[in-house]
Amino acid sequence: MGRAFEYRRAAKEKRWDKMSRVFPKLAKSITVAAKEGGGDPMMNAKLRTAIANAKAQNMPKDNIDAAIKRALGKDGVFSEIVYEGKASNGVLLFIECTTDNPTRTIANIKSYFNKTPGASIVPNGSLEFMFSRKSVFELTLASLEAANLSVDMLELSLIDYGLQELEQIQTEEGEVLVAYGDYTDFGRLHEGFEALGLPLKKALLSRIPNSPISLDESQLSELEKLLDKIEEDDDVQAVYTNVN
Repeated sequence: MGRAFEYRRAAKEKRWDKMSRVFPKLAKSITVAAKEGGGDPMMNAKLRTAIANAKAQNMPKDNIDAAIKRALGKDGVFSEIVYEGKASNGVLLFIECTTDNPTRTIANIKSYFNKTPGASIVPNGSLEFMFSRKSVFELTLASLEAANLSVDMLELSLIDYGLQELEQIQTEEGEVLVAYGDYTDFGRLHEGFEALGLPLKKALLSRIPNSPISLDESQLSELEKLLDKIEEDDDVQAVYTNVN
């Protein structure tokens, strides 16, 4: 695909590699998934994915179980909300949140934009045509080798499950494979990986910019300040931009 599906991937993952922040975000994802489709992972693909992502971040089983129980009790009141915004230099942002208090969340998000010159919240739906929603799955080459599969074999196996593209990228941890499909095929593609017995490093619905832009170092540094504020908010699950 030749383009990042998250802004400055390595920097973002380093920032999120703080257990005090990443665990609450993962727990909210589990709670919302269980609330929507029930607490049985075998019957709820979204919950299976949320649990898999949590385990990949070494989230304790007790935390996972507690998040599921929260969904099945009276406290499972989290809702998913998306905000859209613009920043200087033509930057567009999608902000996905999971919150039990939308009033608090939008007030916080607006404050981050208001304190950033040239940034503003825009009405939802304004930027939809600028991004494509995709199912994104990531796995290591080592897991592929352990299953005695080649990249070509994996690609052929997943086409019937909705695979659109398979990309090999270099990360700080080594080479990984990233599989892309339409967001409506998330469940099918997840089942495809399960059928092959392949453990996933990540599985998520992402927003890919249709016309990505490039910024110079000064402009990136300016954007980084806004992203830091947004991503540090406990209600924010993910931020997507049109920046390469």
